[in-house]
Amino acid sequence: MSTTTISTTTSQRKKVTTLAFRQKKERGEPITMLTAYDYPTAMAIDKAGIDAILVGDSLAMVVLGYENTLPVTMDEMLHHARAVSRGAKAPLLVGDMPFMSYQVSVEDALRNAGRFLQQGGMDAVKLEGGRERADAVRAITGAGIPVMGHLGLTPQSVHQMGGFRAQGKTASAAKRLLEDAQILEEAGAFSLVLEAVPARLAEYISKQISIPAVGIGAGAGCDGQVLVTHDLLGLFDRFTPKFVRKYANLHETMNKAFIQYLNDVNTKQFPAVEHTLEMTDDEWNDFLRTA
Repeated sequence: MSTTTISTTTSQRKKVTTLAFRQKKERGEPITMLTAYDYPTAMAIDKAGIDAILVGDSLAMVVLGYENTLPVTMDEMLHHARAVSRGAKAPLLVGDMPFMSYQVSVEDALRNAGRFLQQGGMDAVKLEGGRERADAVRAITGAGIPVMGHLGLTPQSVHQMGGFRAQGKTASAAKRLLEDAQILEEAGAFSLVLEAVPARLAEYISKQISIPAVGIGAGAGCDGQVLVTHDLLGLFDRFTPKFVRKYANLHETMNKAFIQYLNDVNTKQFPAVEHTLEMTDDEWNDFLRTA
């Protein structure tokens, strides 16, 4: 199939909905999801045919340069959400609710979730936590806003967890994760993310709930997969999680291009004639007469 054919087909595909997520799970078809934080990346993900885009709070680290996800604000998230919504039309768009935008009260959670749809152009929101977030999930879904849960390694709780560590490795922790998944389903979540959870446990949880479980570092037994695009592309050079497969090394490619540009400017090989706007002799002579 030619590139042109692929482009035409994906640009005309139907809008992915939360119902489509559930139908893919029922048919045993994997769900695909990537993060995006800007217009051109969203366009490229849409064109590739990916099911969903998460405007993740990972923005804090991979775009804004913070040490963790905690400093990113609602206004920053909405700024990037709007850019993504302009670039991607077919994927399901999920806005990641940042730290302290939903933990203080159910009212805060509902109001900020609404902002993602009203001001950010998102189709749904994602928030971290299990049973302690059930009331917020019920309120948000009760207002007609789809909610994706997030269990396992929840980056906004990095200090409580003692770092970015795998979760659910003991029998009691695994049981709690399963219960939390069931609680989120009962509260109305349309799907959930399982991050850094043992593969056997993630597959078991996926089979015990009727909503899709999308894994990141949770093995192939989940109903779908999500990755941070900057990790997948090799754009984030500070570290790469063990569960990431790098499909490119764009940080290295960019570095080589920047060095080549530096050398070309220093040696006056750029700009060359083909990169330069010229005046005709008549135009130049007219200028000289008035100079």
